[in-house]
Amino acid sequence: MSVNVEKRTEPPGEADHATRAWELKERIRSEEGVLRQRRGFFVDAYRRSTTHLLVENDEIVAFASVRRDGYVLFLAVHPDHRGRGHAERLIADVAADHRSVTCHARTTNTGALGFYEHLGFEVVRRIDDYYEDGGDAYYLKLGGESLRERLSGFVGR
Repeated sequence: MSVNVEKRTEPPGEADHATRAWELKERIRSEEGVLRQRRGFFVDAYRRSTTHLLVENDEIVAFASVRRDGYVLFLAVHPDHRGRGHAERLIADVAADHRSVTCHARTTNTGALGFYEHLGFEVVRRIDDYYEDGGDAYYLKLGGESLRERLSGFVGR
């Protein structure tokens, strides 16, 4: 049985999938203690960003919301769909559309930090008390052009 993962993109101003993206984000928050944004902040940021979605059987399996400047606001992959290259594909889509790709990650989120390092993101700086709950963050930036080319291989998936 082949699995068909459909890519969808919601431009700024549209939020057809915002509720389901919120539900996925909240599942991850509940299970893993990350992605702790408040609903109002999330919905507002989602509406202002371009959101790349991967959908399987009408279920969101992954999404990335990105600002016009290439800053990744949210990146989430359903726990049951990890290890399939979905996050890499989403970051590759962002990298294909932007000259610079940046994000923040909690200093304690070893899974996210390992993922970003694997893709070639570099820590630009540490920011103490970045999150509302007092958590610290790293500001990360995707490295040079060769890494962008490496990521472009995921776009065709």
